Amino acid sequence: MKTISSKVVKKFITKPPSSLSSTASLTSIASFNVSNNAFPSSLLDDFTKFCYQRDLPRAMQALELMHTHCIRADCITYSELIKCCLARRAIQHGKRIHVHLFSNGHVPKTFLINILINMYVKFGLLHDAQDVFDKMPDRNVVSWTTMISAYSAAKLNDKALEFLVLMLREGVRPNMFTYSSVLRACDGLFNLRQLHCCIIKIGLDSDVFVRSALIDVYSRWGELENALRVFDEMATGDLVVWSSIIAGFAQNSDGDEALRLFKRMKRAGFLAQQTTLTSVLRACTGLALLELGRQVHVHVLKYDQDLILNNALLDMYCKCGSLEDANAVFVRMVEKDVISWSTMIAGLAQNGYSKEALKLFESMKVLGIKPNYVTIVGVLFACSHAGLVEEGLYYFHSMKELFEIDPGREHYGCMIDLLGRAGRLSEALDLINEMECEPDAVTWRALLNACRVHRNVDVAIHAAKQILRLDPQDAGTYVLLSNIYANTQRWNDVAEVRRAMTYRGIKKEPGCSWIEVSKQIHAFILGDRSHPQISEINIQLNQLIYKLMGVGYVPDTNFVLQDLEGEQMQDSLRYHSEKLAIVFGLMSLPRGQTIRIRKNLRICGDCHLFTKLLAKMEQRIIVIRDPVRYHHFQDGLCSCGDFW
Repeated sequence: MKTISSKVVKKFITKPPSSLSSTASLTSIASFNVSNNAFPSSLLDDFTKFCYQRDLPRAMQALELMHTHCIRADCITYSELIKCCLARRAIQHGKRIHVHLFSNGHVPKTFLINILINMYVKFGLLHDAQDVFDKMPDRNVVSWTTMISAYSAAKLNDKALEFLVLMLREGVRPNMFTYSSVLRACDGLFNLRQLHCCIIKIGLDSDVFVRSALIDVYSRWGELENALRVFDEMATGDLVVWSSIIAGFAQNSDGDEALRLFKRMKRAGFLAQQTTLTSVLRACTGLALLELGRQVHVHVLKYDQDLILNNALLDMYCKCGSLEDANAVFVRMVEKDVISWSTMIAGLAQNGYSKEALKLFESMKVLGIKPNYVTIVGVLFACSHAGLVEEGLYYFHSMKELFEIDPGREHYGCMIDLLGRAGRLSEALDLINEMECEPDAVTWRALLNACRVHRNVDVAIHAAKQILRLDPQDAGTYVLLSNIYANTQRWNDVAEVRRAMTYRGIKKEPGCSWIEVSKQIHAFILGDRSHPQISEINIQLNQLIYKLMGVGYVPDTNFVLQDLEGEQMQDSLRYHSEKLAIVFGLMSLPRGQTIRIRKNLRICGDCHLFTKLLAKMEQRIIVIRDPVRYHHFQDGLCSCGDFW
């Protein structure tokens, strides 16, 4: 073992090498034993102690001294030092360790090189990781899996798949972690199915991580049937797989199946955790199942301070139209992030409380929370649905300067909707032409809807052509254009639009409304008589319409899309799906309970008037959620202020 004089050690301690950080140079290593024979052993002991104590400055000083005198520690100690660098984000120290490990022609063990590669990956330095990997004399499954996982996480899917092929060619057999990583890099069903076959062939399809990854990727590609098949192929005793399949259906807007699987999971004796509950809340949100959402809230209480779960709860209550519950959650949250504030702002706006939404936005700014892209969408939506034109223009034109947010399609869409609702159609059209990004079908649809409200046929035709150019199969555009023609009595043009729909095989989506009664969902569709109580509902509906006519209700035939006359026009409005659902709610729910309806199409003006008068006559609160917003009816008024 090499020996040195105490003078050399003293010189080093007094003035550390320039490669050390300024922090490290402030630390003394005076405790080193400097006797000729004991020095290397003492230095290694102190180095090991500093590494395990996570004392990075002193460990790096010791490393420099070891490097100077060609002294090396064991692999485990170096791995502890690298962990310390990762925890401190000490990139330069990590690189210095790399230099030391490969100095004087020395090649560390594969175990330690793998840790170095992982360090560079965690620092986001994929080029450095690749460089270390390429120079490895021997690569094992950990080496390959680390690189595949890194490229998959970086969305460099081709690279991840390429590495899997090279790994197999080199004769290294992938393990469950390799396949779990590479599956998420699949950029098409062809690759996914090939990988699935390989997994089955080597018998890894029963592994929890691989099954979970397979379910996630099939779900991402909308292949829910295959995802469920993977799940059902064998009984599982792992919550990870349950969470994956429930999340898959919830993310693909199949809330019914997600909730059915959640019930299966509970019956199988599994306790719901945060990730599962987040997916279940998403399912409740999509189906507007407030009562079931409240039951899930009970499970959430054990994770009361979990930010992600609280945000999911907040979103669920807002989208189920229960702002009282949403506000209670929001006020009680100890930690709030920009998602919390944005969710509450959007929830207030969608439920008709635009001024409250803008006040909350001002409170958010006062607290120093920086708005993001979604926050400004919520603010502009609030302005749009309350007719606050000047406020909307201010926020839109100042968002870049005040918040460093570039306007996107959603922001433009809100502004076009705002200007269109205010009847400023030419300004809305000019704004579309000024958009930096290409306007999409949603943007043009906002203008088309404004044309329907203000009966501007010429601009409507232009907007409709633009939508059909971008989306030739968009049934809603044909229907809305037909609606505009019908409102101006242009029945020949209505017939022409319908002929075009028939020629292209496009069918109008029927109006459908849902209501939750006693934990059961009841659906109503115009013209459908399958509900067991439909005859009783129709009788009750006719009686209510007769009573409402006595207090001023006159069916608004402007919303009839057929060339009918007199009583025929009124009859076509009578059995709209939301009217049937509301009447069923009156028949089935206790008098003090709010009636909550969800529907797939925007509420028409006649049903809006009908519901306002009925809420007053029956002294009930009725909430209707359509694809755009929420309407809270009470005492003959609606939260939208008749502006929707």
